[in-house]
Amino acid sequence: METEIKLKAYKLMCAAKAMTDIYEENRHICKYVHSTSRGHEAIQLATAFHLLPCDYVSPYYRDESMLLGLGFSPYTLMLQLLAKKDDIFSGGREYYSHPSYRGDDKPDIIHQSSATGMQAIPATGIAHGFEYLKSIGSPKYKTGPNGEHPIVVCSLGDASVTEGEVSEAFQAAVLHHLPIVFLIQDNDWGISVTAGEARKMNAFEYAGGFSGLNRVSIDGSDFESSYNVVDHVFREVRDGKGPYLIRAVVPLLGHHTSGVRREFYRSQEDLKKHALDDPLPKLRKDLLSSGIDDQMLNSIEIQEITKVKKDFDRAVRSADPDVNEITEHIFADTPVKKESGIREPVDRTEKIMMVDAALFAIREIMSEHPEAVVYGQDVGQRLGGVFRETATLGRLFGDHRVFNTAIQEAYIIGSTVGMSAVGVRPIVEVQFADYVYPGLNQLATEVAKSCYLSNGKYPVSTVIRIPCGAYSGGGPYHSASIESLLLSIKGIKIAFPSNAADMKGLMKAAYYDPNPVIMLEHKGLYWSKVPGTEQARTVEPDKDYILPFGKGNVVLEADKIFVDDGDSCCVITYGMGVYWALAAAKEYKGRVEIIDLRTLYPLDEDLIYTVVKKHGKVVIVTEEQKTNSFAEALAGRISSECFQWLDSPIKVVGAVDLPAVPLNETLEEAMLPGESGVSKAIRELLTF
Repeated sequence: METEIKLKAYKLMCAAKAMTDIYEENRHICKYVHSTSRGHEAIQLATAFHLLPCDYVSPYYRDESMLLGLGFSPYTLMLQLLAKKDDIFSGGREYYSHPSYRGDDKPDIIHQSSATGMQAIPATGIAHGFEYLKSIGSPKYKTGPNGEHPIVVCSLGDASVTEGEVSEAFQAAVLHHLPIVFLIQDNDWGISVTAGEARKMNAFEYAGGFSGLNRVSIDGSDFESSYNVVDHVFREVRDGKGPYLIRAVVPLLGHHTSGVRREFYRSQEDLKKHALDDPLPKLRKDLLSSGIDDQMLNSIEIQEITKVKKDFDRAVRSADPDVNEITEHIFADTPVKKESGIREPVDRTEKIMMVDAALFAIREIMSEHPEAVVYGQDVGQRLGGVFRETATLGRLFGDHRVFNTAIQEAYIIGSTVGMSAVGVRPIVEVQFADYVYPGLNQLATEVAKSCYLSNGKYPVSTVIRIPCGAYSGGGPYHSASIESLLLSIKGIKIAFPSNAADMKGLMKAAYYDPNPVIMLEHKGLYWSKVPGTEQARTVEPDKDYILPFGKGNVVLEADKIFVDDGDSCCVITYGMGVYWALAAAKEYKGRVEIIDLRTLYPLDEDLIYTVVKKHGKVVIVTEEQKTNSFAEALAGRISSECFQWLDSPIKVVGAVDLPAVPLNETLEEAMLPGESGVSKAIRELLTF
């Protein structure tokens, strides 16, 4: 190994130690929780030195030395440590060593969260995206200066490997033979829990159960051996030899975090044992034995201490974030601002079902955009989805663009973060709303927060389709309405179309939106088989039809004479509620106005408040269990904004508060509000 590389590593190790020391000396200033890389420096630097600008890396919260090795200065890292305005990673929104970066000079880094092991799926999604772009010869597939194929490095602590989502990432990596390296830094501790308490095997042994996952276990405190192993592994992965796991055994010399200090839970004996493998004196000894002068090494150490102090003082003096910018980057700006295209082409008379509207929209998207892919459980050409909503897509576009996944809702949802980062546009499906829960961790932790916490660098452009709703005895695990659950997660948009034209227009808007969008699709409306839902079938809009989010629709207007007499009310609803309301309104001809919200976030508040003020009497209808629901929250918002125009309390009509939808169809019907429930609420309002 060239001495210059060792000297570069020594210099950065000195910087890392000086940073740790100055943070400890200034604990009153370094008040935000942070971890440092002390003990892990050798393997982190060895990894950083081999990464290319075409690569991606997902560091974890202890990887400050890796960031130093990539070329980020101590000052840059300190701005994040102190949550300063000029923090290039997040603008003061994220913890220390939680980077996100886009640039031509370094590997790209997607948003990094604190949730243990959660970065494994998004990182694997990046590698999955690489393989897809490569397979279609996309110009978005970037190579190195000498034609090197890009790779992904996912860095994890050893304790994270027990997370189920890490195994989902391993499974996808070997199944698709992806160019990813899982770097496991094993310091024997998971906060205060030792490896012996938490797991029966280490990461190297565990990896042996994943056929096709190459693996190696090394002394991660020895810089030269780490450097050589990383060099070999990266070459193998770049050459298409498949995924690799490196288990690097390292000491933990610092605290778990500044808030969970080592003296809380570690013995002096344990600390002394770990100190024997400190990478810094090991590398110093190696350099001295190779003829480097002791005075030169002392000079490097002093220079780094001086530089770190100057950087720290400068960072402390830098400005805090502007509170007026707190709401920036919740979403990226969407190009879809207004309704466009032809909703009812004059040359079309045949009406289509909602399920076909979704299919036709996606087919048109995929025909025009080679970066669009569709995946999820059973969506491939053999079945085309359990509702046949992707039927024919696999045959039209091939298995590389429309493919099945394992039963892994976390991977289906979380991989879209990585896919989107490299320019692939995933349209994915969770088979039933009841099964979204295993994916909520990825949805809330990674997908929803990415744009905001990366300061706008990484919005997640994905469409997540979720069939929902009770219909024909679907039972307790195939019938859920989950909009309130999803609406509590900030950073995602949610559509809930009630007819074929809206389905097609909203699907197109969702695809062109650079943000994560969930399409809630009521399976009872797919084929209009439920009596009274015939209007869900519409003429198919043309291929250019796009319906923007946040635009509700008045599907039934009240007669002016009743409105003027104060003898009218409005019903605000969505999904199946639209058809219950239309059926109920027949009993009160001319006296009921019905709003179909169409999207639940963003919400068309202007339309809602205008119609509420017009009538003064409001019914909100939901299929969800009513208590603590979105519908009740909307009632509260309307009461606050329109109080002086209300003639009576707002009525909220929803399902009975049961833990699940019962299987028996008679019980299912009894749970749901239906036409009769809506009619009763209207009657009570109009006779108030």
